[in-house]
Amino acid sequence: VSTSHLQLAAFALGTVGWILCTVSMGTVEWRVWHVDNTTIISSGIAWVGIWKVCFISYLHVSPGYKEQFCHKFSGYDSSIPHEIYAAQGLLLIAMFMGLLGLTATIFALRNVYMGITHKNLITRFFLVGGFFYIFAGLCVLIPVSWNFYSVTHNQSIAFPPSYYMPSSPAAQEAGAAIPIGIVAVILLLLSGTFSLSYRFPVTANTITK
Repeated sequence: VSTSHLQLAAFALGTVGWILCTVSMGTVEWRVWHVDNTTIISSGIAWVGIWKVCFISYLHVSPGYKEQFCHKFSGYDSSIPHEIYAAQGLLLIAMFMGLLGLTATIFALRNVYMGITHKNLITRFFLVGGFFYIFAGLCVLIPVSWNFYSVTHNQSIAFPPSYYMPSSPAAQEAGAAIPIGIVAVILLLLSGTFSLSYRFPVTANTITK
């Protein structure tokens, strides 16, 4: 138990990182667009997420939203940039990989704290968990970096007319989902590093299997 403090910390950080990954994936504020024409976009601000685009409108209101219009992206919308569709797939993979990492770490910690001294089994599960954490972190890093690059270069999106969105904003900035994703990346990579650093203690009384 005394040699697995870092791995316990890895489980805690990995749990928070996985939750933040999920929060980032579900948050619509990936890219915040400022537009000049407020005829339809009443507030002059639109939020571009990886699943949908939303804005406040007093003319067009989506069912279930109060004074907010949202349009979900379709898989056949060729006008939607690649970084958005890449983010959808990679964040789903990251969420699944992070869950596998947590499962492997829980199993290894269970053996440690219950005194089950299967050296190879414990070490392997910590290693597997570490690789899953790191892989999940990289899957989050790619879409976060890609979308942040698009924001900083003020790249436009040729939305279909049904979206009621201009093809380019007057200005745009990174939304809340990007810093949340960055924190998730840091925590997942730290979790992976801590898990991979585990070394089973070698003593005269240790029984290995």
